[in-house]
Amino acid sequence: MHLQETILCATGPVSANSGPGAISLHDIQTGSALASFKQTSAGPHSTSFFASRGNQGGFILAAQPDKSILNVYSFQKDQITLKIVLPEKLCCIEVDRQGDYCAGGTATGRIYLWEASLASGILYNSWDAHYRQINVLKFTPDGAALLSGSDDSGVSVWSVSRLLDDQFQNEPPTPYCTLSDHTLPVTDIVCGTGPFPSCRVLTSSVDHSVKLWDLSSRSLLTTFQFPKAISCIAWDSTERTLFAASPGPEGSIHQVNLFRRRPDHSAGGSIEAVGGAGVADVIRVGEDDPSTRRKRLIAVGHSITALCISLTASNLLVGTSAGIILVYDIPSHQLLRSISSYKDKGLRINYLATLLKPPDLIGHISLSLGGASGGEAMPVKPVLPFQRMRDVKTRDAHEVSILLPVQSKTSFGHVDLSHSPTSSELLQDHAFFVQTPSATAAGNAQSLQGRVTSLEAEVAHLREQLGKAKGVNDVMWETVVQKVIPLAQGKEKSRPVSANHEDDGDSDRKKKRGRN
Repeated sequence: MHLQETILCATGPVSANSGPGAISLHDIQTGSALASFKQTSAGPHSTSFFASRGNQGGFILAAQPDKSILNVYSFQKDQITLKIVLPEKLCCIEVDRQGDYCAGGTATGRIYLWEASLASGILYNSWDAHYRQINVLKFTPDGAALLSGSDDSGVSVWSVSRLLDDQFQNEPPTPYCTLSDHTLPVTDIVCGTGPFPSCRVLTSSVDHSVKLWDLSSRSLLTTFQFPKAISCIAWDSTERTLFAASPGPEGSIHQVNLFRRRPDHSAGGSIEAVGGAGVADVIRVGEDDPSTRRKRLIAVGHSITALCISLTASNLLVGTSAGIILVYDIPSHQLLRSISSYKDKGLRINYLATLLKPPDLIGHISLSLGGASGGEAMPVKPVLPFQRMRDVKTRDAHEVSILLPVQSKTSFGHVDLSHSPTSSELLQDHAFFVQTPSATAAGNAQSLQGRVTSLEAEVAHLREQLGKAKGVNDVMWETVVQKVIPLAQGKEKSRPVSANHEDDGDSDRKKKRGRN
């Protein structure tokens, strides 16, 4: 199947008079709509998904801001698959990359952690993580840690294994560390690559700063200070470029390069990291030369509500409060395309993400695993209603069930033979494996003889060219020795004689003048 990158966006109403929002998929190259999932109005950081992979379909979760309801969608159906009643309204949700766990944060600072992968819906833990509203939740790439950012200006890092451990269920969870250098509410969190705790983390806040943290040492590396408050950030997969957006009506996005060339030219133009000196290291962005600032500033003209970088790290996707999705080229900051499907509907872009086009996306590909009509449909990763209260008995009696991938009847061992080779491929493989050793040897000898003949012809041609070059060199040498050199020697001998005659004539004339 051809790999195609798509944009997953979630919209919400700007005001109470606006209609309900939706979750949509767009082609990143053309901007055309591929699918739409209705009846949802999720707010910022309230949408998460598990992408379809292998032989299992994915799902989308959207927490509703005005009620304690969680909508569940599958890529195979444009209607709500399941409505889950929650213990209380959630301000933000997050699903880890493996789709194993789902975390939700509330306005009271409480976090809920459910099991989502095994279709149990078990509430593993719920605890008071902050004393004010939680704005954003993020899992590390390996799902080993959960980060929470709150209005209390704190960022807490929680070990997932400790939250799941039965030995710690009767005591309040203790965070792995607390990142408490912000002074105003935290607005966004981005986790870098690498396993926990070897990964780095970026956090943004209303206090005009973006901070870079090292989780292994639990320390602050660098503070980037901006002219205005930061509402959302984006970080490329190589951790070389940071984009920070301000929520104002002018819609400014600052680009910060985290690596630069050394000013010392004697070092051979090597690259060095920016910052890293600790708490005292503050880099002020937007106060440099105006010409340099223009190269690092993208003026959108609308309030920015969401940021995302494409899978290829070549495009920057910007969601605005006007319901427009803008796609910029990162190296040149050129606007490539604009998606205005929600501009006149009173909707704003609350969530942006990029993913490969799901193989089971409704209306675009057959749901058959083998690609033939009538085949077995791709199963969707099951999600059951989440528990509203912790139940020890249900947790102890929980049986782990694993959904095995669908295999062909001709499969054996761990080799999947679901792909049916063509007749020509079978004949070619048969001819290769059943050929006799004598035939193979004869073919090798024939190939070797042809190679020897070709080399001999090339040697003969080179000898012929060498003979011609030698003949031209001999002719040039004879010409120089027999004609040029004797002629030059004759001229040198004749010059002194003529000079003496001229001297004699001059002396005779001088003598005659003296007599007169």
